[in-house]
Amino acid sequence: MGDVAMTVPVLRALVKQHPMLKVTVVSRGFFKPFFADIPNVDFFAVDLKQRHKGTFGLFRLYGDIKKRGVNGIADLHNVLRSKVVRTLFSLSGFPVAFIDKGREEKKALTRATDKIFKQLKSTFERYADVFSGLGFPIDLSGPHFSQKPELSAETVSIVGTKTGNWIGIAPFAQHSGKVYPMDSMAEVIDKLSSDPNNKVFLFGAGDPETKQLDAFASGKNNVINLSGKLGLAKELELISRLEVMLSMDSGNAHLAAMFGVPVVTIWGATHPFTGFNPYRQPIENALTADRETYPLLPTSVYGNKVVAGYEDAMRSISVESIVKKVASLL
Repeated sequence: MGDVAMTVPVLRALVKQHPMLKVTVVSRGFFKPFFADIPNVDFFAVDLKQRHKGTFGLFRLYGDIKKRGVNGIADLHNVLRSKVVRTLFSLSGFPVAFIDKGREEKKALTRATDKIFKQLKSTFERYADVFSGLGFPIDLSGPHFSQKPELSAETVSIVGTKTGNWIGIAPFAQHSGKVYPMDSMAEVIDKLSSDPNNKVFLFGAGDPETKQLDAFASGKNNVINLSGKLGLAKELELISRLEVMLSMDSGNAHLAAMFGVPVVTIWGATHPFTGFNPYRQPIENALTADRETYPLLPTSVYGNKVVAGYEDAMRSISVESIVKKVASLL
């Protein structure tokens, strides 16, 4: 989800700077709300479970996209499926460009020995490079935020009327190496919700996460567990109205950044130097584990590799430092 959300400001810049260009985004249908209000951007929902499943499905996907009258292919994913589809277009004479993910640089940043610890090119810049390769250079220097949608009556019925500070907290991530300890996160939520002027919204999905969020919210009138209560489009309405989002290195950080909402991110096995810091968020808002105590950090690009002895690296980020950073942005 985060990778898809990071395309949004780049596409906004692209169509603003090249207004005669029409873009068709091909992605999972779940992500369609990200692109709803971008001029000249259409959305095609790929069906990986039926029509576009398997090798023959990718041939059908090639045909379905070709019928839309495209003149070139920008592969922003560069995985096996997208490689097959772009190769079919390339063999048919279409201009094709694809993302350089900087895999070797990222290996050097995350390896245990001879680590090269430096800021790498951002994913936004890598996306822009793809369009430059097709002849459409992009200037990313200016802000390109999504418009803040109005709060629908359905959303208001669940979250209430906007008063005071609205704080979003997304305490989960796909891999354990990116998740702040739950007992410490409970303290963060307790401290932020102790101010009656703050209303805290908890983001997650699925039964295990919902149960954990229920525990966080238990007994607190100003803490609301949103898991399973709002669809993505309605969640975006709320996220756009937050004063601040507190998130792991995960998708919700990028959803908030799309709207220019200040985002505080917490990094464990990963690090913002990999290029995944949210859009136009200052590096000071990225709270990272202590590299003096844990010098091998970052150990992973995606958080799926935690080396022995580094299981508690995120505990080096104190509850107090997180609360203080969030408070400074209110």
